[in-house]
Amino acid sequence: MIKTIAATLTLMVSSFLILNAQSSHKLLRQGDESYLKEDFQSAEENYRKAQEKKNSTKSNFNLGNAVYQQERFEEAVQHYESTYDMATNDLERANALFNLGNAQVKAGELEPAIESYKKASKLNPDDSDILKNLYTTKLMIRQEQQQQQEQQQEQNQENQENQEQNQEQQQQDQQEGDQEQQQQPQDSDIENQSEQEQQTPDEQELSKEDALKLLEVIENEEKNVQEKMRQVSGSKKKPKKDW
Repeated sequence: MIKTIAATLTLMVSSFLILNAQSSHKLLRQGDESYLKEDFQSAEENYRKAQEKKNSTKSNFNLGNAVYQQERFEEAVQHYESTYDMATNDLERANALFNLGNAQVKAGELEPAIESYKKASKLNPDDSDILKNLYTTKLMIRQEQQQQQEQQQEQNQENQENQEQNQEQQQQDQQEGDQEQQQQPQDSDIENQSEQEQQTPDEQELSKEDALKLLEVIENEEKNVQEKMRQVSGSKKKPKKDW
């Protein structure tokens, strides 16, 4: 009785595993069909279902490809890393590393991509695509470095030009300030001279000698006027009476 039950349970477990494996394989095949039609979203759904049924290198690898085609590169990196960890031979590891490098390049992780390509090339040295992508990624890094250097040089040159312009402006402002200070006394002298020209002779200061001469002229004129008045007064005749 016990042996019969055990045999029955063993048969049931084996049948379940076979059905589950067939279901996972079917889902993978459906995912491949959608992938070839470039229906990457449907392919992703089938690959995920297949992964739930049986987590394998193929389900992880194909899921990474479907996600990559939808430009979710950082997520694709995770699936390729899982594929590498689960791989059972060098070819599977090399393929996982190759696609991992591609996803890293798309995600802007160029240095890690270089390392992935190098590892893949060691595992599969005859794969020319690996060497090509390795070389191309190195060129991309070199171009980025050159661009950064050029940008730094341009920034330094711009900073230097701005500094020179600031110095020139400061010198110009200083020169203008010096000229204004030199012109201020001259303007004051001109203003004082103008005020003196507008003053009447009475307001202008006279020397002592000039004042005495002016006083003598005035006294002489008064004497002449008084003399003339006396002469006119003595020559008048008295009026005749009408009555």
